[in-house]
Amino acid sequence: MNKIYSAKAEFFCMRIDKYLKISRLIKRRTVSKSACEAGRILVNGKEAKPGTKLKIGDLITIKFGNREQTVKVLEMPEHVPKDRASEIYEILN
Repeated sequence: MNKIYSAKAEFFCMRIDKYLKISRLIKRRTVSKSACEAGRILVNGKEAKPGTKLKIGDLITIKFGNREQTVKVLEMPEHVPKDRASEIYEILN
């Protein structure tokens, strides 16, 4: 039974580096991985590692030079068409 629960829990989670890429907040997964390693990505106020698991409702803060952008995770699909990428998150600032 624990195995089924684990599978369901992982179904609703996604690595931060992958989410940043599919949402097109950052163009390439290697760049999002580097941004995490440099401490420029926060999830719910804490520094994120590339393998940090996201859940729906989490807040992501991205530091772009001297500007920050915070978004809320609304959806976590495996693949998103380019024209629909901005619909899987909500910009908060």
